[in-house]
Amino acid sequence: MSAEPNLPGRKGSDRILAIDVARGLALLAMASYHFTWDLEFFGYVSPGLTAFGGWKFYARCIASTFLFLVGVSLVLAHGHGIRWPGFWKRLAMVVVAAAAISVVTRFATPDTFIFFGILHEIALASLLGLAFLRLPGLLTLVVAALVVAAPHYLRSPAFDHPALWWLGLSTVDPRSNDYVPLFPWFGAVLAGIGATRLAISSGLMERARQLSIHRRLKPLVLAGQHSLAFYLIHQPVLIACVWLFSQVVPAPVLSPQESFLSSCTASCQQSRDAAFCPRYCGCMLGELKDNAMLERLFKGDHDAAFRQRVADLAGTCTVRTDEAMEEEKP
Repeated sequence: MSAEPNLPGRKGSDRILAIDVARGLALLAMASYHFTWDLEFFGYVSPGLTAFGGWKFYARCIASTFLFLVGVSLVLAHGHGIRWPGFWKRLAMVVVAAAAISVVTRFATPDTFIFFGILHEIALASLLGLAFLRLPGLLTLVVAALVVAAPHYLRSPAFDHPALWWLGLSTVDPRSNDYVPLFPWFGAVLAGIGATRLAISSGLMERARQLSIHRRLKPLVLAGQHSLAFYLIHQPVLIACVWLFSQVVPAPVLSPQESFLSSCTASCQQSRDAAFCPRYCGCMLGELKDNAMLERLFKGDHDAAFRQRVADLAGTCTVRTDEAMEEEKP
């Protein structure tokens, strides 16, 4: 049997289909992460599963890939001169979509609504990225590295006001279901711009343009060419599917105490061993209950004084747990 024919690398234009495939793969990865998040939200997997460890790293890789491809697309679309009508049309679509997500999540999950997620970042980064389109690729990559590192050397209480959280330089970790601030994430867009400039000058991008795409990859090409629509539609569909399943097979209901212990243990095990974490989290649960802070912790009502109090309790429980484990050593 003969092999199936391939799609040409060029489709009536200068569009590089290999990039659409990469974007389509990123969309599938994003959908898999969101599906796991939905399972956690409905109680089918352990609380905190997607917020720590491998799943957190997976989410950051997906976001970095999307933003890198934003930089690639900016250069390919506007590197030889900004096509303003097309740019403003695309930007307006992203801004409207980002605003819609903020409004919907403000009502659906008010304690963790998306005030500056990946679409907000894409909109702002697309605008700022125009200033780098004609700069040498190597210089842009250096700036990208500085932007990625910025939270390590520019973080300050001066940025703690909620109106400045979009910068990503505050000492506060805002509660949001999708928080992608300017720093460090603009660095991924700049990396895409710089890498594409270097790829064009070396002839690598022209070779990528000639690549043939197998017909079986056509769904990925289609998804990559309609990434905004896929992004907006997939999560409501996934949530609806999990909700329908929950009506038939409800998830086990965890008490606030059980939920806290599960989430605390998952977070703790990123830096401490399995023997330490259950005892430490048990101490934290007791302290939070004794100080009538557990309910407030779940509500997300966290001002500076509350966060400091939780930090003090965490320090106390760390010392107690370490001392108790030291005393038990032979």
